Amino acid sequence: MTDKDRLVPDEGLAPASTALPGAGAMEEFTKPPRSQWFEVWDQFKNHKGALYGGVLFLLIVLWVYLGPLVWSIDATHIDIRARNQGPSFAHPFGTDQLGRDTFARMMAGGKTSVSVGITAMLLALGLGSFVGVMAGFFKKLDGPLMRLTDLFLALPLLPLLLVMMLLFRDPLNSAFGPEQGIFILIVVAIGVTSWMPTARIVRGDVLAIKEREFVLAARSIGTTNTKMILRHILPNVLSPIMVSATLGIATAIITESALSFLGLGFPPDFPTWGRLLFDATDYLQQYPERVFWPGMAISLTVLSVNYLGDGLRDALDPRIRGR
Repeated sequence: MTDKDRLVPDEGLAPASTALPGAGAMEEFTKPPRSQWFEVWDQFKNHKGALYGGVLFLLIVLWVYLGPLVWSIDATHIDIRARNQGPSFAHPFGTDQLGRDTFARMMAGGKTSVSVGITAMLLALGLGSFVGVMAGFFKKLDGPLMRLTDLFLALPLLPLLLVMMLLFRDPLNSAFGPEQGIFILIVVAIGVTSWMPTARIVRGDVLAIKEREFVLAARSIGTTNTKMILRHILPNVLSPIMVSATLGIATAIITESALSFLGLGFPPDFPTWGRLLFDATDYLQQYPERVFWPGMAISLTVLSVNYLGDGLRDALDPRIRGR
C-alpha cells in the first residue's frame, strides 16, 4: 500500500461530520421538557364538546355579570302600562305581569343562580376534599368518616333541604336580611348535602397514591404528615377535584332552581332562574315564552358545565391522554 492509499479514507466509513447528530437533533436533546399543563391543554382542545361547553359557560357568566352594566333597564322597574308584552326591540324577552323587563330579570336571576352554584360548589368541594384526604391518609379515621359519608348519602336530599329551609329561614333573615340570609342558607344547605361523592372519589385516589414510591421516600426522610398531604397528596388528586368542581356547579344550580320553583328560595322580588320559572307557571298557556327563557338558560348552563367537566376528566387523566 502506497502513502497515497493511506491518505484516502475508506469509502465504507462515514465522515465524522455526518456520523455525529446535527444541530437540530442536539436541540431536541437539550430542549427542556414540556409542562404537564401544555399536554392537558392539548388534550382538552381536541375535545370539541368540552371546548364549546367552556366557551358557552364563559359567555353565560359574562352575560349575567356584565350584562346589567350595559342594559339600561332595571330588573325591578315596574311599568304597568307595558305589562304582558311580547318580545320587541325595547324588551327582547318581553315583560311580565307587572311590566318588568324579562331580559333584565334573566340577567339578574342568572347572576344569583350562578353565584349560588359557584359558592355552594366551593363549600362542597372543600368539605369533600377534606373528608376524603383524612379518610384515605389516616387509617384510624377511614371507618368513622366513611360511615358518616354513607349516612349522608342515605338521607333523602329534597326533604332534608326543605326541613333546613323551614328551620333556619327566619333566624338568618332576621340576622342578615331577607336576601343575604336566604343566600347563606341556600349555599350552606346545598354545600353540606352534596360533598359526599367528592369525598369518596378523593379517598380512593389517596389510598392509591400514599403507597407510591415517592410518598414512601418522603416518609423515610422524616416528612411530617401535614407536608406530605400538602406537597405530595393534594397535587396528585387535583384531577378528580377539578372534575367534581365543574359537575358540582351544575348540581348546585339545579338544586337552587328546584328550591326556588317550590317557593322556598329567594323572595319574590329577588329574581333567580328558578323563581322566574315558578312565577311563569300561572301564565303557561297565555305566555309560554316566560317558561322557555329561564328553562333554556338553566339547560344551557348545566349542559355546558357537564361538557366542560367531561373534557377536563379526559385531559387530566394521564392513562388516556394522547388518544
